Amino acid sequence: MRIAIVDDTLVVTEGLRRIAEESGEHQVIWVACNGIEAVDLCQKDTPDLLLMDLIMPVMEGVEATRLIMAGSPCPILIVSTSITKYAPQVFSAMGFGALDAVNTPIINQDGSVTGKEAFLSKIHTIAKLTAEKTTPKSRSLVSKLTVSSRVVRPSNNPLIAIGCSAGGPQALQEILSRLPEGFSVPIVVIQHIDEVFSDDMGKWLNSYCALDVRIAANQDSPQGGVVFLGGTNDHLVLNSDQRLEYTKDPVDFVYRPSVDVFFQSVLKYWKGDVTAMLLTGMGRDGSQGLLDCRERGFYTVAQDEESSAVYGMPRAAAKLNAAVDIMPLNSIAEKLIELYC
Repeated sequence: MRIAIVDDTLVVTEGLRRIAEESGEHQVIWVACNGIEAVDLCQKDTPDLLLMDLIMPVMEGVEATRLIMAGSPCPILIVSTSITKYAPQVFSAMGFGALDAVNTPIINQDGSVTGKEAFLSKIHTIAKLTAEKTTPKSRSLVSKLTVSSRVVRPSNNPLIAIGCSAGGPQALQEILSRLPEGFSVPIVVIQHIDEVFSDDMGKWLNSYCALDVRIAANQDSPQGGVVFLGGTNDHLVLNSDQRLEYTKDPVDFVYRPSVDVFFQSVLKYWKGDVTAMLLTGMGRDGSQGLLDCRERGFYTVAQDEESSAVYGMPRAAAKLNAAVDIMPLNSIAEKLIELYC
């Protein structure tokens, strides 16, 4: 990958360069010391991956992410000294389209590197995501959860299932904050986010919402007035008892947790009506599951291009004709209220 680095500390930029290039698979094409430089350089030479610091002089990482994703979009990985300390900024950057975040690797006096494996793992995952074609996911990948295509009519036991990735935190905040207290339909959200952020993301969303936002625990039952978030790097699924649980399988999915895996489990086990939604994000996770939901007669929605921070997952759904409606973000909450209030 052609990688660019944005950080105002020379020792950090040189350390990131060394770690990224030592495998021989990546090349650092330029370095910027603040957000303004990064915006300018991205326009001149857009990298395959941008490593973005959060706290910098002149222009910080969140604003730089916003401008880059609006003008010369590219995959952005937030790299900061403490991603948990700066969790609100991380969620803001992800709202503008940053894919993920990781702590800055630390080069110790003995030459060893703390955090190197996690850093390289993030780069490897993003490389796999950006290399993917936009063709539909093979059904064989989720064959263990494959269900029939019989039409299910709406019932008195509805469930809202939402999948999202890059840009998802802000999209979720926009939708969930508009739902009124007492909204009685259970909501389960699969957001592509590292488990180190899940608790902070739940608290962050709770500060905006009248509904109770919780990290899903094994054997939780979806319930009205509660939004459950997937909280680990394993897949969140619905089991035969209509309870939530985590599973490592399928192990070969680059998306963890996977929207497709959750949608397929809902199709297999939920006894009632389903509204399935696919929001902003890179890649195509959830597009096949959304199509399967539509083929079962359920109501399906994909976010439109203009309001998506990254128009990948909803684009894949649109290409499959998986969405009954393609909607701007600011209309989705009103549609849920119309359906269920």
